[in-house]
Amino acid sequence: MSNETSKPMYEKIFEALRDEILERKYEPGDRVPSEKELGDMYNVSRITSKKALELMANEGYIVRQPGRGSFVAEQPAGATKPVSGGGAAHQSRKADGKLLIGLVITDFADSYGNGLIYGMEEASRQQNCYLVLRRTFGIPAYEEEAIKGLLELGVDGLIIFPAQGEYFNAEILKLVINQFPFVLVDRHLKGISAGSIATDNAGAAKDGVNHLFELGHKSIAFLTPPPTDTTAIEERIEGFIQAHAEKGIVVDRELWLELTSTLPKANTEENREQDIQRVMAHLERHPHITALFGTEYNIAQLAVQAVHRLGKSVPEDLSIVCFDCPETNGKFPFTHLRQNQTEMGRLAFENVLKLRDGQSVPSKILLDASLIVSDSTGPARS
Repeated sequence: MSNETSKPMYEKIFEALRDEILERKYEPGDRVPSEKELGDMYNVSRITSKKALELMANEGYIVRQPGRGSFVAEQPAGATKPVSGGGAAHQSRKADGKLLIGLVITDFADSYGNGLIYGMEEASRQQNCYLVLRRTFGIPAYEEEAIKGLLELGVDGLIIFPAQGEYFNAEILKLVINQFPFVLVDRHLKGISAGSIATDNAGAAKDGVNHLFELGHKSIAFLTPPPTDTTAIEERIEGFIQAHAEKGIVVDRELWLELTSTLPKANTEENREQDIQRVMAHLERHPHITALFGTEYNIAQLAVQAVHRLGKSVPEDLSIVCFDCPETNGKFPFTHLRQNQTEMGRLAFENVLKLRDGQSVPSKILLDASLIVSDSTGPARS
């Protein structure tokens, strides 16, 4: 009794919440009380309730999402519910000799991601394997949880599209240490010895900028999310700079603008509106801009809205180039750099199988992108 009394209050809150999760009062995915709600329930400070929730997250019972709250993990630590797909079904899969490959991806859409998955699915059918997908929405904690869950399921290899940012989680490091067969897609992680398959982003960016140069554009605004050590964005920046250097055109950094609403954690209507306003203000501050280069399709969408709100036209007043673009109504709304997603997905799947068989694969494979010219680019205005 004395030991129980002497426990810090945050431990008591932790134990109470843990027991409620194990007793299934909260199911996987359910939201648990916030720091404020726990503080009111137990009459403690938010510092104490925050410490309790941090301990819950560290022990694997919950996943904390900034701005949204805390949610019960899909497979809470100590839970007795079996992992979906395990047990007899898992053993049956092993018995029939078919391999199971896990895919951990931030998200996918028509502009980027669907082609990757299509390539992987086609390769899985040809190899008589199965593909299991988990989305992380760019949240590192979800990425760790997805890798752990797929390993518990018994996958024979992993394909990972890392969450944006400089963070690479401990689970990826464990895969390297344990020599588990996995391949990174779309980017490589610095300091990590792992095979990767991506687009030649620098070369593609150069092609896009050179297209604008050929149309007479010299004052080109560069619109990008913060690179934050994300290799794909860093390489596109490198290509943008190289294209200018090769033509002897000075890069005007004043024309660069970082936008955040396309990042998974910040993708809200309010943030998108703020970014549109920022692009409008940027164009008004620099009226000599004649073209916009967006490192992503979603950024190009923000840019065209900003241009139209200013009463200007594309491409008569401003040309726009971006990476990736879905076809709508039989045409592409933007001139863009099309990544070979299907081939990227196919190679990723095949390389994972090679690694599982003990074969070596290239540490870094770069695929060319294609410049698709559409109606969003035209001659620079005089």
